[in-house]
Amino acid sequence: MQKAKVYMRKFSQAASVLGLLSLCLAGSNWLPGKPARAAEPQAATPQRLQYPPLFFREDWVLAGGLTNINTPQEPEHTIVQADVANPNLEVRLYGDKVGPVTVKQTYNNDITYVMTLLCTSNCAITLRDKNNDVDLTGLATIRWRTKVSGFHLLHPILKLADGTWLVGDHAAGFSTDWVESQIQLADVRWRNLNIENVVEGRVDKWVENPNLSRVEEIGFSELMRGGGHGSSGSRIDWIEVYGKPVPRVRPGTTTSSR
Repeated sequence: MQKAKVYMRKFSQAASVLGLLSLCLAGSNWLPGKPARAAEPQAATPQRLQYPPLFFREDWVLAGGLTNINTPQEPEHTIVQADVANPNLEVRLYGDKVGPVTVKQTYNNDITYVMTLLCTSNCAITLRDKNNDVDLTGLATIRWRTKVSGFHLLHPILKLADGTWLVGDHAAGFSTDWVESQIQLADVRWRNLNIENVVEGRVDKWVENPNLSRVEEIGFSELMRGGGHGSSGSRIDWIEVYGKPVPRVRPGTTTSSR
């Protein structure tokens, strides 16, 4: 009888413990659940930079059959169309149209370049694709190999399709020997250019946000005369323009939209 009482007491204690555990477990369903873990923000996918293609490159040649105005070792003549190596390009001269010359150094690996040292007044040289304008927005770039002497600074100049002329504030400057450099046109500030006299335009202001989506001619000028042989001026071995070609609208035609 005594053993039965002991067993009953132990059973009651065990049942009480189990009952308490059951209540705890049941009550846990009423407790607020652990908040869901917030989704971690996904890193933004970086946009790939869109580098424009090479629109043109010009290396110069010295056309034959013209009068040499310098020495046999370093022949030169005023720039003519036949000096343009790229058959798709046309060369244009502004200001002093006689001073800009093409030079070939026969004693220096036949390097051929154009130079402004003989310009007796401001001069400019541009190149124009025969069939296309060029979109110079975004990461459009001009690259060139130059040798500039004296206080001269070689500035990029543009003719927009609407006839506007611009000259940029970035420039290639003095170098002891030939150097390669580049100008990203998005970084350039522009001023109006009086192309007839190759000087800054009358409006003494920067041209804010010019539309470079359709450019007809690309070139360069120092906005000053040259100093003559052995003196100050600029020499340009080659020039590259990176931008998207845009078919030129012919005079008398219009573009249609759908």
